[in-house]
Amino acid sequence: MFSRSAKNAQSNLPKPPTIPARSGSQGPAPARPESFPVDPAATTGISVIGNDLTILGEKITIISQNKLLIDGHVQGDVHGKQVVISKDGSVTGKVCAETIEVRGSVRGSIRALTVTLHESAKVEGDIVHQTLSIVEGAAFDGRVQRTKDPSELMPILDAEAIASQSGNDSDEASHYGTYTDDASLN
Repeated sequence: MFSRSAKNAQSNLPKPPTIPARSGSQGPAPARPESFPVDPAATTGISVIGNDLTILGEKITIISQNKLLIDGHVQGDVHGKQVVISKDGSVTGKVCAETIEVRGSVRGSIRALTVTLHESAKVEGDIVHQTLSIVEGAAFDGRVQRTKDPSELMPILDAEAIASQSGNDSDEASHYGTYTDDASLN
């Protein structure tokens, strides 16, 4: 009853289904997970934190070298080249990027060369920027500071550099350029 050889037993196993190729404008057939090539030299792309994803933790920092779309919920800091927080997305922590678009909510500071708060945005925290756009309907509670030196706002996208500075959370100057205390805002 169980005397078959391993070779014969394997030939009786069902074969995985074949995915038919699509034709026309429908695009290519879906790729299997093992066939996704990873190109470390890629300079463009979009990373997504989906609406079914929540990231929680102490001292978490998410870093994206390209565009990061946040549809889910993040309790931690976010660093990226371009960060977009969708209507359903939220961040509780610092958001640092060259360009930040907020359609959802942010509870924490925002630092970017260009910041746009869309009509559905809800922001509780300070914004340091070079260019700021607030669309009518956006909710904002915090202070705004415009800087003339764009190098002060360039995000740190090197994980090792962020990790080495994590012990200096109170030292904003070492993390983001020149720090301006409350007294100088008056």
